[in-house]
Amino acid sequence: MKITEFNALGAPVRGYLWDKPRRDGSLRTRPAVIICAGGCYRWLSPREKDPVAMEFFTFGAQVFLLEYSTEELAKDYRPLRELAQTVVTIRERAEEFSVDPEKVLVLGFSAGGHLAASLGALWNTPEAKVSPKSRPDGLILCYPVISTREFAHEESTMWVSGGDEELRDRLCLQNRITSDFPKAFIWHGGEDASVPPENSLMLTCRLKEAGVSVEYHLFDRGAHGISVCTEEVETPEEACRPWVSLCKSWISRNFDFKM
Repeated sequence: MKITEFNALGAPVRGYLWDKPRRDGSLRTRPAVIICAGGCYRWLSPREKDPVAMEFFTFGAQVFLLEYSTEELAKDYRPLRELAQTVVTIRERAEEFSVDPEKVLVLGFSAGGHLAASLGALWNTPEAKVSPKSRPDGLILCYPVISTREFAHEESTMWVSGGDEELRDRLCLQNRITSDFPKAFIWHGGEDASVPPENSLMLTCRLKEAGVSVEYHLFDRGAHGISVCTEEVETPEEACRPWVSLCKSWISRNFDFKM
């Protein structure tokens, strides 16, 4: 494993990279998975960082953790632009990182899911203000915050909007979906009282209406913030644990990748 670091508009990014050469001395190009932990746009949850990174690193992906801006710095689209720049940087340095530039995915939990979905919806708008290269090829949304009105998670909404009601409406993502939204894998625990499953369900319905490829799993159990659902992250949840293998299968099918 090789560890690399760079900044995206000032936000730290840490990458875990495969660097074992093939027999001919070359490095295999792999999908990139950019992880955005949750935490209400107030902090970044440790259980949604390295444990998740190791799941997808051992699957064979090149994995990157984005420490996007939070609290007072989360407003005015700053995290969105940081994520957009992260995607652009990975594409521009694809050869260095042994990444396939057409297989760049963003994985987000809760508020990080809102950030990931924001890039999916707004990558080609003035809000992102980075580059056409910032469109992800796929999104993995884990119990994501989507609505900033009905079924909203109020703390996440407050931090990302800075209390600006117009910005709050613009970040109500189910209303910003077009056919340019990337293909998506979405899951939610059925017992989530913090971010109601209606968030991901509304998004899935809008994606289907727009003709966007989407795989959606609503599990009968599972509260909020359960990450990879193991003892290691102190949130074991047998009902939701299959999301990890289902997601890896989705990546393999949609991005022609096998370890």
